[in-house]
Amino acid sequence: MVHPFNRIFGKGDKTPPTEQVDYLPDEVIQLPVTDIVPNRFQPRTIFNEDKIKELAQTIRTHGMIQPIIVRKMDDDKYEVIAGERRLRAVKSLELEQISAIIREMTDAETASVALIENLQREELTVIEEAHAYAELLQLHSLTQEALAQRLGKNQSTIANKLRLLKLPEEVQDALLNKWITERHARALIKLKDPEKQLKVLQFIIENELNVKQTEERIEKMTEVNAAEKKKRPKRKGINKDIRIAMNTIRESLNMVSNTGLKVESDEEELDDYYQITIKIPKK
Repeated sequence: MVHPFNRIFGKGDKTPPTEQVDYLPDEVIQLPVTDIVPNRFQPRTIFNEDKIKELAQTIRTHGMIQPIIVRKMDDDKYEVIAGERRLRAVKSLELEQISAIIREMTDAETASVALIENLQREELTVIEEAHAYAELLQLHSLTQEALAQRLGKNQSTIANKLRLLKLPEEVQDALLNKWITERHARALIKLKDPEKQLKVLQFIIENELNVKQTEERIEKMTEVNAAEKKKRPKRKGINKDIRIAMNTIRESLNMVSNTGLKVESDEEELDDYYQITIKIPKK
């Protein structure tokens, strides 16, 4: 049997381990709940307790329909690869054992399966989804386009999610807690200045702005910034040779002044040249 992870990332069936084991590949066995630890690579940071209760009630009524997937750790514990919500539901019922399938997987494979399972369920917040894409890109050294093809998504979808990770942590937390929507956050990206992004974020939350109101406010702010930039006088660049010449003249004047002569100088920048006027008193 080829695991969904292997189909997506092009790996074949795992070779059965050479060490002595007391289970068969993909065999459903009963494991003590106390021997199972959460997935270290779990992308989900917020679990809906109401949904956990609903799942627990289903398990109480119908039993475990789908076993969890785990891997054996060095300390005789088992780490969840897929099914942490089911594990939480079983723990809430205070059951002693849970149906599980043991798989041999590396850290990278375990992380990838956890990410892909949650992405396919489409229950992650947008910021959790963005972190999941970033992790998969790093784990498998993929381009955004290659990852999009393997997950069956548009490259623009992945790119838009990843841009959210450039926002300040406070904005990401607001997304995580669903105080603002993805469209609110994408509007904030246009501001570029983190301080302005945080000020607008606070205004959005306090005044319960919808997306259209947010976009209009940000549009006005960017128009004001553009107008202010136009008012600023443009400074012409000075090439290296002219800069050296000007510095040499200034240093020479300083040397003359150090001899005791009261030298007066005036610099003026005209359209086509720099003008330096030097006054040296005769007495």
